[in-house]
Amino acid sequence: MNEHDVFDKRLKLRHLHCFLEVARLGKIVLAADVLAVSQPALSKTIRELETLLGVKLFKRNKRGVELSRYGEIFHRRASSSISELRQGLDNIRRAKQEGEPFLSIGVLPTVAAQLMPAAVNRFKQSGRRTNLHLFAGPNTVLLERLRLAELDLVVGRMADPSIMHGLSFQHVYSEYVSVVVRPQHPLLRALEPTVSVDRHGDRHVSLKGIEKYVVLIPTRESIIRPTVDRLLMTHGINELPQTIETVSDAFGRNYVQQTDAVWIISNGVIAIDVAQGKLEEIPLDVKETLGPVGLTTRADKIMSTELQLFMVSVKQVAGNLSKSQF
Repeated sequence: MNEHDVFDKRLKLRHLHCFLEVARLGKIVLAADVLAVSQPALSKTIRELETLLGVKLFKRNKRGVELSRYGEIFHRRASSSISELRQGLDNIRRAKQEGEPFLSIGVLPTVAAQLMPAAVNRFKQSGRRTNLHLFAGPNTVLLERLRLAELDLVVGRMADPSIMHGLSFQHVYSEYVSVVVRPQHPLLRALEPTVSVDRHGDRHVSLKGIEKYVVLIPTRESIIRPTVDRLLMTHGINELPQTIETVSDAFGRNYVQQTDAVWIISNGVIAIDVAQGKLEEIPLDVKETLGPVGLTTRADKIMSTELQLFMVSVKQVAGNLSKSQF
C-alpha cells in the first residue's frame, strides 16, 4: 500500500475541524473545550493528521501553539474546504425550507470544465424546477460527503476499490492524461528529434527534456497522481527537479500560458483550451493513462426522479465525449 492509498483512507473531516480550531485559538485546551473532546483525544487527532501529511503543523510558543510553515500552507486549503461545506449545507437547508427539489453534486475538477456545463444545460432543458448545488473538490472529501448523505452524486474518476465500500460506480466514459504547453513552446521543437515511427506507422514521442522546465503535476492526494507518476516512469523520468503540485485549473491554465512550464493534467481540464489554440498538447501515446470516469452514488440510496434525470443527462453528454476520444 502506497502513501496515496493511506492518505485517501484515513483523512477525515474531524481532522480538519480539530486542526482549524487549534489554529484559531492557539491552545489545545481551549480548542478541546470548544470541540467538546478531551485534551488527549484532540492532541491524538492532531498527531494523526501530522503523520498523514508527514510534517509538523504546529510549533510551541509562550502562549500555546502556532502554525508552522507547513501548517500555514495547509490552513489555507482546509479553511476554504470547510467554508465551502458550510455554505453548501446552508444552501441545502434554505432549499428544503422553500420546498423546492434540489440536488447536491460533487464534481472532480478534472471533469468540471468539459463535462458539467453541457450536462447541466441538458438537465435544465428537461424543464425540471430543481436547484443544483455543485461542489468541486478532491476525491477523498467528495466521497466522504457522499457517505454522510451531504451529496447525492459524485461525478469523476473511479476511486480505488479499497475505499468504495457502500458506494456504487457507473462507468460512462474514459479519460486520458494530457501533457500541454503554451503554443510555440521550445519543447515542441526540441521533441522532434525524439519522434520515432514503428512498423505500424504510429509516431512515438519521448518526454525526455521536460526536466529542464517547471512541471505542474496533480497533488499527491489527487486521484490521477499515480497515473501521472506511471506515465513519467514509462518515459524514463524518475525525478523532476522543478515541480509545482496543484489541482487548481485556473492557476495551471494561466501559469502555463504565461511561462515555459509543462502541465500534466486530465484531458477534460484543458480540452477546450487546446481546441481554442490557447494550449498545445504534446503528441504522446497516452492510451495507458485512460481511466474510468463515471457516477458514484450510495449503494443503498433510493434515487429521486431528479437524480435519475441528471444522471441520464451526464451519460448523454459523456457519450458524445467518448466518440471523440483519440
